[in-house]
Amino acid sequence: MAELMQVIEMAGPGGPEVLSLGQRPIPVPRPEEVLIKVTAAGVNGPDIVQRTGAYPPPKGASDLLGLEISGTVVRADAAGRWAPGDTVVALTNGGGYGAYVAVHAGHCLPLPKGVSPIDGAGLPETFFTVWSNIFHAHPPRAWPRDSIFLAHGGAGGIGSTAIQLGTARGLRVFTTAAPGADCAFCRDLGAERAIDFQSEDFVTILRDAGGARIILDTIGGPYIARNIKAATPDARIVQLAFNAGSKVEIDLMPIMLKRITYTGSTLRSRPDAYKTEIATALTREVWPEFATGRIRPVTHAVLPFSEARKAHDMMEKAAHRGKIILCPDP
Repeated sequence: MAELMQVIEMAGPGGPEVLSLGQRPIPVPRPEEVLIKVTAAGVNGPDIVQRTGAYPPPKGASDLLGLEISGTVVRADAAGRWAPGDTVVALTNGGGYGAYVAVHAGHCLPLPKGVSPIDGAGLPETFFTVWSNIFHAHPPRAWPRDSIFLAHGGAGGIGSTAIQLGTARGLRVFTTAAPGADCAFCRDLGAERAIDFQSEDFVTILRDAGGARIILDTIGGPYIARNIKAATPDARIVQLAFNAGSKVEIDLMPIMLKRITYTGSTLRSRPDAYKTEIATALTREVWPEFATGRIRPVTHAVLPFSEARKAHDMMEKAAHRGKIILCPDP
């Protein structure tokens, strides 16, 4: 094994232009970690935020970007949960933009049957996020019949995952997306209703349909008050990002009157044991759905590490449907 590996480095906080190829020593895994030779890495919203300097890595994590990968185990963990040669996908605390990465063994999952290793790189971050916030400890069978799940931004990575998981769990999935091809893409994934956010009012549409029992939002800004209006009594609103801003002035009275639960979270800072719990649940509950075709990976573009700037520019402009994937250069 070579001592140095190819990585995507940041010259400092800034735009996509701060990204460039570099070399780093191959990481040395801790006893609870496996060392993985990276096949591919997914690009995610938190990568963009970290690149701008607003989302520093947690203590002890790699300063390299990259929160999800696929690859081959080259060094096992001390407990022997994985063996050299195993093909896995994994959630990382950072370091995915490298040819090798050390990952907690409990945060690895087998590559789902029928999924290519490159497509598999785009699964962990969004599936961990959506499952942990929407379904973990909140089984749909406990919700009222014909419950509506509103997932904003259905054409993106989080949105496309939410549509598929919601549909597979028996929910009526509504989503918002850009007109034309994006809305068609969402319907193809299983959305009952794809709402053109440019010309349609999702509040009116949801109220006419009976209201949303669960809402997943990455937009924030003016959507915060509108989500409350679109929600049913006893609804749960999950905030995962604030692409349109986090500082708003709203009337909180409807939250009290409707008994709404308004919550949010970040995944990266959760304890290792919690992420292991989610990995176990996904392997058991969701991964078999890939073999049946009820859930499928959605990859928009595959680019080499040397085109990381292009990948980030695409992500920032929302010029994608599904996931953007980076692969080490030959």
